[in-house]
Amino acid sequence: MEMSPLQKPGLVKKTMSKNARKIWKFKLTVTWKAFKNAFAKRFRRRLSPKTKTNVKQLSAVKTHQQPPPQTIKNNSSRRPRKTLAKLLYVPYTASDFLDKGDEMTPTISPKQNISAIWQELHGSSNWETLLDPLHPCLRREILKYGEFVGATYDAFDFDPLSEYCGSCRFNRHKMFQELGLTKHGYNVTKYLYAMSHVDVPDWFEKIYTTWSKDSNWMGYVAVSDDQESRRIGRRDIVVAWRGTVAPTEWFSDLRTSLEYFDEEHEEKKINIKVQEGFLSIYKHKDQETRYNKQSASEQVMQELKRLVSHYREFYGEQKISLTVTGHSLGGALALLTAYEAAITIPNIFISVISFGAPRVGNLRFKEKLNELGVKTLRVVVKQDIVPKLPGIIVNNIINKISKITRKLNWVYRHVGTQLKLDMDTSPYLKRDADMSGSHNLEVYLHLLDGFMGKKMKFRWNARRDLALVNKSSDMLIEELRIPEFWYQMPHKGLVLNKYGRWIKPCREVEDIPSPFSTQVSKHELSF
Repeated sequence: MEMSPLQKPGLVKKTMSKNARKIWKFKLTVTWKAFKNAFAKRFRRRLSPKTKTNVKQLSAVKTHQQPPPQTIKNNSSRRPRKTLAKLLYVPYTASDFLDKGDEMTPTISPKQNISAIWQELHGSSNWETLLDPLHPCLRREILKYGEFVGATYDAFDFDPLSEYCGSCRFNRHKMFQELGLTKHGYNVTKYLYAMSHVDVPDWFEKIYTTWSKDSNWMGYVAVSDDQESRRIGRRDIVVAWRGTVAPTEWFSDLRTSLEYFDEEHEEKKINIKVQEGFLSIYKHKDQETRYNKQSASEQVMQELKRLVSHYREFYGEQKISLTVTGHSLGGALALLTAYEAAITIPNIFISVISFGAPRVGNLRFKEKLNELGVKTLRVVVKQDIVPKLPGIIVNNIINKISKITRKLNWVYRHVGTQLKLDMDTSPYLKRDADMSGSHNLEVYLHLLDGFMGKKMKFRWNARRDLALVNKSSDMLIEELRIPEFWYQMPHKGLVLNKYGRWIKPCREVEDIPSPFSTQVSKHELSF
């Protein structure tokens, strides 16, 4: 039977090869161009990000820009190194936390002189245009104060087996040195103690505490040295408050009724009220105690007046600022401190930088702070419930009903400008995080270090050490293999003596808390 022309081998081969060549050539050309364009576009976006910077150039200071990636050349006399591009742009893995010497990404961002723009960075214009995208100088300043707050947790002795439970582990002269914070150029001048007295059952009390049964170390006052003051453009006084740790402090946090800030002054006339529990911790004192014959309020105000008077006397026209910072309960105490300082100390620039702080007072409290010129930046995490307290349900409903209900003076109000972070933006955090994890200060600082803007991805060149997130939490993804809650004293405080016995060492005499060591002589201020 005669074969069809299409079935003849020669004709089939000739016809198919000619058509196929054209078709496949066209397909491959289109596919290759599409692939090349997509790859180039994505590669450019990762290696040289061109974020839309709508930030105003503040006083001729340029926005910090990272240099383009360069390959580190291998040296035959040294072990091979990774390329800088691989270090900076590839997400961290477990191998990145092995000791590789100088291959590790640096964790300290370079400092810039901000003497010309410090007021804008501290809210003179309410941080307009500085938060989205986040100005790099502002990021470094916020992280600095966040680390000051972190010191209040790291130095706090809350071991129930310790005879000094509730105190600071170190004396104020070496606390920053022990915690690696001397890089910031500040010196601690005074420790602050507070009472959180609540009638609780006997079994709930700290039965091991011998140094003080009534007081807890709550924070400290520090001041910038001469070199740092020149860099930041003024003498900066810092008050740092820690958050809730002691059980009696948790009880105080739950006392949510509104009380007048000061019964004896005009606050009662103009209806300024704040949360009862926060006010109790800040104002409570007892002449029978060793550390709280003065309240936390009186301690901090006395120190601030002394410091301001000293620097105005010896440094003349040098500008002085007060920055109050705190996390959680500490953020609430920071607002109370700023409010009282603005009334007590005239002609001083006051700002508050808080982390995960709850609502503190009513509408009149908020309005009075604005009238006094106190600038407040609230750093909050979207998944954290604490900034929604007190009144997580009532306040939200009332604020949405009408303009009239928003002005009710028995309703809590947040103060200042909000910088909102989202845990879902970080590729290193667990998505099924618990409530306490989302409130952790180190999680806040991690997200802040990676934040660039509301619609921008996590910062590819974030410098802060990632392992710090798990210092007191279990928030990092399992793939990184970083132990959870790893921060603790070696061997939980026990040491091996020369006889081969494990013992609890005595504190150095200088580190034993004393009510008399809180006083500072004037010659100690000349750093």
